[in-house]
Amino acid sequence: MGQIVNLLKTLLCIQKEREKDRERANARNGGKGKTKDDGLTPEQRRERDAKALQEKAAKKASQAAGSGGDAGGKNTKK
Repeated sequence: MGQIVNLLKTLLCIQKEREKDRERANARNGGKGKTKDDGLTPEQRRERDAKALQEKAAKKASQAAGSGGDAGGKNTKK
């Protein structure tokens, strides 16, 4: 029985420390935490992300084509 009480006390201490850490982090970040509230529905968010990925891939492909296939961007010819 004493082991269970000690375990519960330990868990409560851990929980209190986590809460303190979160409060300190919020104070450091000016209160801006992890928020997903960008005003979009999940479907709109997926479409936005897919469009961004397509644009990124197209940009990378055009850079690779423009540099003669040297995707690293370094010219190794002397």
